[in-house]
Order: sequence, then C-alpha cells, then structure tokens
Amino acid sequence: MSDHRNPSRRCPIVNERGYSLIETAISIAIIASIAAAFLGGLTTASKTLSLADERETAQNLAAQQMEYVKQLPWADSYSVGVPGDYAGYSVVINASDIASRDNTIQKIAVVVSHNGKAITTLEDYRMNR
Repeated sequence: MSDHRNPSRRCPIVNERGYSLIETAISIAIIASIAAAFLGGLTTASKTLSLADERETAQNLAAQQMEYVKQLPWADSYSVGVPGDYAGYSVVINASDIASRDNTIQKIAVVVSHNGKAITTLEDYRMNR
C-alpha cells in the first residue's frame, strides 16, 4: 500500500476547526449590541451627573444669597450680585411682608436660574427686630 494520497480524490474534513462567517457575524452583532447599551448607559450617567451638579450649585448659591440677605438691613426689596464663580447663573430675590400685629415678619424667596431656566427656589422668613 502506498502512503500517497490521490489529489483528485476529495475527502470532507471531519474535524474542521475555526469559525464560519455566520458565527463571526453573530459574535460581532452581540458585541455591538453590548457596546451600544454600555455607551447609552454612559450618556445617561453623564447627563445625570451634569443635572446633579447644576442643582447642587444652584442650591449652594441660593443658600449663600439667603444668608447674605438676612444680614442686610430691613428693606422692601433686595438686589444682590452673583459671584464670578457662578457663570451662567442668575438670582432673583422676592421679599414680601407678612401681615402681623407689628409687620415685623418678612418672607424672602431666592430664585436661582441657570441659562434662563429656573433651577431652585429657597424660601425663608426673617423678623425685623
């Protein structure tokens, strides 16, 4: 018997190893869908972080302005400036007297906006002593 194989005779390869084109395409599709979900999650996390930072900054600014107004002499209206660290933020302070026996109670509302959109409102009361 001869050890030589006949090149014209074709034998199917029984133990074929490797990946077919369909298996590769399915793998790529699965990886792409996982990557898309991951990137979507990153986008959502980034937007959430930005909103949380905006709210926290607005709340800090409102608290600072409220404390500042409470130290000012009693007045019918208050005007304050926004520190340079708060670019894009604006503050509106509304003051109204509360009806009482001696009109010594005032309601103060500090409204903080960022780029024209109201973010937070802080309300408190002060007494004229």
